[in-house]
Amino acid sequence: MQSNPQEVAAHASVQAETRKQGRLLRVSVCGRWCMGDNLPAEAHFVLQRFTDARVRELSLDADDLNQWDTSLLVFLVRVIRTARKRGLTVNLNLPEGLTRLLSLALSAPAGADVIRRQTDETFLSALGGRVFALLPDLADFFYFLGEIVASFQRLVRGQSHMRLQDLMEVVHECGVRALPIVSLTSLLFGLILAFVGWVQLTQFGAQVYVAGLVGIGMLRIMGAMMVGVVMSGRIGAAYAALTGAMQVNEEVDALSAAGIYPVDFLVLPRVLALTAMTPLLTLYADIMGIAGGYLVGVTMMGLNPYEYLNATVQMTPFRHVLVGLVYGTFFGVIIALSGCFHGMRCGRSAGAVGLAVTTAVVHALVGIIVATAVITVVCTVLGV
Repeated sequence: MQSNPQEVAAHASVQAETRKQGRLLRVSVCGRWCMGDNLPAEAHFVLQRFTDARVRELSLDADDLNQWDTSLLVFLVRVIRTARKRGLTVNLNLPEGLTRLLSLALSAPAGADVIRRQTDETFLSALGGRVFALLPDLADFFYFLGEIVASFQRLVRGQSHMRLQDLMEVVHECGVRALPIVSLTSLLFGLILAFVGWVQLTQFGAQVYVAGLVGIGMLRIMGAMMVGVVMSGRIGAAYAALTGAMQVNEEVDALSAAGIYPVDFLVLPRVLALTAMTPLLTLYADIMGIAGGYLVGVTMMGLNPYEYLNATVQMTPFRHVLVGLVYGTFFGVIIALSGCFHGMRCGRSAGAVGLAVTTAVVHALVGIIVATAVITVVCTVLGV
C-alpha cells in the first residue's frame, strides 16, 4: 500500500473514496446510495484497506452525498464494526440525521456477536422466583376482595349503587337458565355412579347398596362438584367476558367518572347471585343424580322402586346434605370472585378479554379442587 494514495471505487452511482494519511484512513461516501446498487463490492473495497497494520484511526466523511437510504446505513455500520473489531479509533463527520441513525443501529449488538448464555438457575431458585412474582397478584386480589367487602357494607347501610333489577337479572341468568345443563350432567353422573356400583356390588349380591352409594356420593360432594364445574365454564367465563369487554370499551371508567362505584354496579350483584344460587343448584343436582341412579336400579338391576327409595333414605343421613351445601356455597364464591376479578383487571385489547376468560375459568377450577380438598380434610377431622 502506498503512503498517500487516493483511490476511488465507483459502481454505477455508488461511490466510496478512501485516502490513507499515515496512521489515518479517511473514507468519504458520495453520490447516490440506494437499494439495488452494487453495495457488496463497494463494502469489500473499503474493508480491504483495513488489512494495513499501520492504520490506527478511521475517519468517515460524507462529501457530495446525494440521495441515500438504508443501504448507506448498512454499509457504514459494517465499516464501523470492522474498524472497532480491529481496535481502530473511529471519527464521524457525517450529517446529523445519518449520525443519529448510526447511533441507534450501533447500540444493538451485531447478530453474529450475540452470545446466548444459559443460566445456571436451579429448580428451587426458579420456583422461588415464580412465588415472588405471584406476590403482587395476591396483593391485588386481596385489595379487590376488600373492595367487595366495602361494597357489601354500603349495601347494608343502604348507600350502595347496586340495583335490584340487576340482581334479579343475574339470578335468572345463573339460576334458571342453568337448569337444563345441570339436569343433564347430574342425571348422567348419577347413571355412571350406579353402573360403577352395580359392577362391583353384584359380585357380593348387594345390589341394593347402589342406592346408598349414589345417594351419599351425590349429596355429599359430587352434586356440588358437577355444579361447580358447569358454573365455572358457563357463568365464570361470562362474568370475565362481560366485565372485560366493559374495561376495553372504557365503560368501567365512565362509571367511575359518573361517581358510581364499579364494584357496586358490576361485581356485588354477581357475587351475591352466584353465592345464593349455587347451593340451590346443588340441591337440584343431588335430586337429578339420585334420579339417574334410580333409573338404573329399577329398570336395569330389577330393584323394587319402593325398596330403592327406602334404601336411599336409610343410607344417606341428613348431614351429607348440609356438607354438600357447604361445598356449593364455597364453590359459588370462588367462581364469582375469579370471574369478576379477572374481568375487572382485564387489559385494553380484544386479546386481553380472551386471556381473562381463560384465566378466570382455570383459576375457578383450581380453586374448586383446592377448596374440595380443604373442606374434605376439615370434615374428616371434625367427624362430619
